[in-house]
Amino acid sequence: MYSENPIVRRKTKRIYVGNVPIGDGAPIAVQSMTNTLTTDVEATVAQIKSLEAVGADIVRVSVPTMDAAEAFKEIKQQVSIPLVADIHFDYRIALKVADYGADCLRINPGNIGNEERVKAVVDKAREKNIPIRIGVNGGSLEKDIMEKYNNEPTAEALVESAMRHVNILRDLDFDNFKVSVKASDVFLAVESYRLLSKEIEQPLHLGITEAGGIRAGAVKSSVGLGMLLAEGIGDTLRISLAADPVEEIKVGFDILKSLRIRSRGINFIACPSCSRQEFDVINTVNQLEQRLEDVLIPMDVSIIGCVVNGPGEALVSDVGLTGSMRKSGLYVDGARQKQRIDNDNIVEQLEEQIRAKAALLVDRIDVKEVE
Repeated sequence: MYSENPIVRRKTKRIYVGNVPIGDGAPIAVQSMTNTLTTDVEATVAQIKSLEAVGADIVRVSVPTMDAAEAFKEIKQQVSIPLVADIHFDYRIALKVADYGADCLRINPGNIGNEERVKAVVDKAREKNIPIRIGVNGGSLEKDIMEKYNNEPTAEALVESAMRHVNILRDLDFDNFKVSVKASDVFLAVESYRLLSKEIEQPLHLGITEAGGIRAGAVKSSVGLGMLLAEGIGDTLRISLAADPVEEIKVGFDILKSLRIRSRGINFIACPSCSRQEFDVINTVNQLEQRLEDVLIPMDVSIIGCVVNGPGEALVSDVGLTGSMRKSGLYVDGARQKQRIDNDNIVEQLEEQIRAKAALLVDRIDVKEVE
């Protein structure tokens, strides 16, 4: 393996979303949000289960109407993963979904009406022992705050908005909450989280909001969240992509694996390929990624097309492949094996070797412990 992870996590309060711990050193939870109509119960349940299948810890569901609240009740009964109910403005919806089993309420206290209504929601959250997530967005700051900062969504403006909501909960003696200060601009989001991390001890939910399509959005999210995570800031995250929500979970775990913060599944180490390659590296990696999505055990698998860097990477991998003419070299736990891999049937043979190694590891590794 490579050098130990130097990241020191920021100390935060521990809360729970369902059975998922957030903060106080717990594994950084990866979450996404459904984009189906919530009132289409069948489609929403199917999407939630597809997210759970690729490793989602938490799923958020928008509940904009009372009809959606009734649908949420049915959805909750059909899934086991913790659900966050996303609500704006109507406090009655928050009360309803709390009774229907929501594991967290995403609702900004300052946006749901008078003090009596806010207190009703907080009292319900206290009664049901469910947290609230305060979510501030650079694109929807309060009018008076925008005017104060010359209509610029600065980091100070985002934090001031967040603290306005935080103080409402503090005044009601409620500390079971987490906070996000998202922006579509990477540097604005990063600076906002840095400032907020100095103000509160509650867990922080990270995200670059409205990041874009799958490629640009993944890059922006990786840069912004990578900066924060490397500084020890962040307790849960959501990658916001204009794409299938399943891709958000995959990118989220790829970020955590790249920083060696949380390992889940296979970490493929592969060369970009060149004229030295002895087999089709790109096709091999793409096929194996798809075939092995079900392997949850953390593993490093190196797939290198030639002998220049192949042996060095294989020495620090659980399974390694080094390209050679007609048959390539196989390494397991850094040791060169007598068996060689036929380049004409490389995907099937390598999948067999990887699954065999995973089967040996599964008896020795608790996936939840290593995460």
